Amino acid sequence: MLVRPQRKHGPKAEMNVVPYIDVMLVLLVIFMVTAPMLTQGVKIELPKVASQALANDNPQQILTLSVQADGGYYWNLGGELDTQNRTDSAVALDEMREKVAAVVAARADTQVYIRADQDAGYGRVVAAMAALQQGGVTHLGLVTEAPQ
Repeated sequence: MLVRPQRKHGPKAEMNVVPYIDVMLVLLVIFMVTAPMLTQGVKIELPKVASQALANDNPQQILTLSVQADGGYYWNLGGELDTQNRTDSAVALDEMREKVAAVVAARADTQVYIRADQDAGYGRVVAAMAALQQGGVTHLGLVTEAPQ
């Protein structure tokens, strides 16, 4: 005769969360150890070599646009970045856009660099960039000077 053992407790429908807590604690320790390593960098010394730039068979036309503090614009057109000379100038933003758009339309590979007076507002520079984009400029860069 087969006798079934009597159960004092019925089946439990609860989930055992102890292994999950252990896994979470291990993950917490791993993240606590690796997080400080992610923000640190490695300092390296790059080699210094004497080299020259490669000759470019198809030199780009470079337009250096200067934004003045009073809202005026002047630019230089040439084969290299030049912030001293002036090829043309404009008083208003619309006039500058039209003249620069004509230069860019004549030669599509024109690279435009913007430099702004230290006292020129951020809004003037952004307005100049937007006007250049409307004028068809696709290659745009910003020029800064090293602090002295």
